[in-house]
Amino acid sequence: MTRYAGVFPVAPTVFAESGDLDLPGQQRVLDCMIDQGVDGICILANYSEQFSLDDRERAQLTDLCLTHIAGRVPVIVTVSHFSTRIAVSRARHAARAGASMLMLMPPFFGATLRATEQYAREQFAEVAEAAGGIPVMVQDAPLSGVALSVPFLASLAREIPKISYFKIEVPGSAAKLRALTELGAEAILGPFDGEESITLMADLDAGATGTMSSALLPDQIAHVVRHFRAGRRGEAARHYQRILPLINFENRQCGLIAAKTIMMEGGVIRSDAVRHPLQPLHPATRQGLLELARELNPLALTWGR
Repeated sequence: MTRYAGVFPVAPTVFAESGDLDLPGQQRVLDCMIDQGVDGICILANYSEQFSLDDRERAQLTDLCLTHIAGRVPVIVTVSHFSTRIAVSRARHAARAGASMLMLMPPFFGATLRATEQYAREQFAEVAEAAGGIPVMVQDAPLSGVALSVPFLASLAREIPKISYFKIEVPGSAAKLRALTELGAEAILGPFDGEESITLMADLDAGATGTMSSALLPDQIAHVVRHFRAGRRGEAARHYQRILPLINFENRQCGLIAAKTIMMEGGVIRSDAVRHPLQPLHPATRQGLLELARELNPLALTWGR
């Protein structure tokens, strides 16, 4: 089995100003991301605004992305849903379309309707079965409101072999990654972090082998990961210190729109539109984002110019 590691950023979903899908723009985003030197791409995640898409659009984007990428890099397809039936259907579709891995959160709906660990285990097991021969990544994030303990996650890896990747983006991620890799041992093929790589250095020190950033500057995040994996921790830390202000501004001030704003400025896409009730960036926030990005000059800022 291929062991996936490195930088697997989330692809934004591209909308026209009308709010319709911009499919040519989506293809340009994917090409830009591949040119950023990524190790893989994740689609239909929360940073892809998956919650703004209807079922037809999800299926359309799954097929378009996998067809357009055409094996150039591995693709993780997110299949999260409260309903196990729907999550399994999404998993089968993604596996048939050529996904390299599936990712899902535990079942939740709103602030109070959440699955227990037992029901989450049952859904994860059914999705793993539907995945065929490809691995599954469990996303452990505050958005779900479902607490996933380290013993629970490790038991998933030991008892359901296809569940071998874990994206940990909760407070104290480094401590949780360290505990998970110690308890899960060889059953954990891919301990990843997320949340725009805002805790990357601590997570690498704790054993993370991959990171799921946005598409804003994965070309520069990759330098951190590759220096670290080559044993050059000092060089990795120096580069991370340089790019951290932009990562922090994205994470704390902009959210998922930041990558699209940079890509629009860089000529990758025509619009950084989001669907209501999400709102565009305030002009002052946009200016602050662009000031930080221009100092670093990530590829997304120049790719289409």
